[in-house]
Amino acid sequence: MKLSVKSDYAARALLSLARKHHLGRPTKVEELAGEYGIPPNYLVQILIELKAAGLVRSQRGKQGGYLLAKPPKDISMADVLRTVHGEVFESPAAQDPRCPLELREAWLAISQSVEETAENITLQKILDDYEKRSGMYYI
Repeated sequence: MKLSVKSDYAARALLSLARKHHLGRPTKVEELAGEYGIPPNYLVQILIELKAAGLVRSQRGKQGGYLLAKPPKDISMADVLRTVHGEVFESPAAQDPRCPLELREAWLAISQSVEETAENITLQKILDDYEKRSGMYYI
């Protein structure tokens, strides 16, 4: 299974917005793009999709830009993957009646496991886990 660059860029943009969520002010596309090396024109397309999915909102004007549409605790990696790919994990064989039943069941089990894991990883969890690790000192 290989995720697309688009899903990675979407996650990077959302994580950046999550870091700034407490400030309550929008972030310009150029700033988001520059922070993680995302091509600005491509990022605009991704942000439009994220906005349509209700994950971000935009604010017009000189001080405009993008903000999270909901708190970081309410946005999961599953939301990101569904927005970009339509599904978190999809196997055509799972719906193919010619595929052996036991193999379809295995694909379904993998799909459910990936879905559950992606649902449990929120932007807030990513931020909290990083903060815990970066605050630790090793001797």
